[in-house]
Amino acid sequence: MKVRFKISSRLLAEIREDLCRPHHFAHERVGFIVAGLASYTEGVLVLARAYRPVADGDYLHAPSVGAMMGPDAIRKMQELALFKGEAIFHVHSHGGSGLPGFSGVDLRENAKFVPDFLKVAPQNIHGAIVLSDDGAAGQFWKSRNGKPETIDGFVEVGSSLRKGGRYGQA
Repeated sequence: MKVRFKISSRLLAEIREDLCRPHHFAHERVGFIVAGLASYTEGVLVLARAYRPVADGDYLHAPSVGAMMGPDAIRKMQELALFKGEAIFHVHSHGGSGLPGFSGVDLRENAKFVPDFLKVAPQNIHGAIVLSDDGAAGQFWKSRNGKPETIDGFVEVGSSLRKGGRYGQA
């Protein structure tokens, strides 16, 4: 099964801007992308709908990592998955350019908490994404006991067409 991730330029810019904000003790910001899913002939299309930053008070002091979320941050997103049926993708940035990759810490921590979203919303896939300034990489889980799989591609969608009329008309 192929999984492709689609996000608007506006939402992606919002996420990148938020992830650049300083935190009073964490070395980086993290958040979640809320998404819907659609089937297509080759697999699943993930349609990013919204971004939910982790609240300042939901970070834990953990000097050995860039950022550590507390259980409240995860619980809030599990509730969204449970009550709204959303697919949830954890997101953070490594900055720089080119194709980013998950660190060893990222892979270990993703495997600890991302499959827990399948406890409350097993009908969806859930995952994690790491951004650079011009790229993205991601993984997803189909089952709580399964291994993560790689997101096959990312599509950034530009600005919308005007509603009605032709260009140049007021």
